[in-house]
Amino acid sequence: MTDEFKLMRDASKGSQAQTILDSEVLQDAYTQREADLVKAWIETLPKDSERREQLWNAIHANRKHRDYLTAFVNDGKLAAAELSRLADDAERKKRWEDV
Repeated sequence: MTDEFKLMRDASKGSQAQTILDSEVLQDAYTQREADLVKAWIETLPKDSERREQLWNAIHANRKHRDYLTAFVNDGKLAAAELSRLADDAERKKRWEDV
């Protein structure tokens, strides 16, 4: 039963992450943040390698954050599919017991 609770929790998290990712405001924030970081990175002086490194890391952190949410969505879809399969198996088992 514990596995089913974990699957339900993962499916719920995936659904919530999808709602967040579907947010136009969040998408605009990601896009604008990356554009600002890339612009700042391009505008650094040749001698300012430390600043370029910081900006490069910030760009990748921005992308990684989105990747984490996407991973929650994908895990949630897998969990929902597994829950559906378990429910189908239980229904088939019940039908066989009724025969």
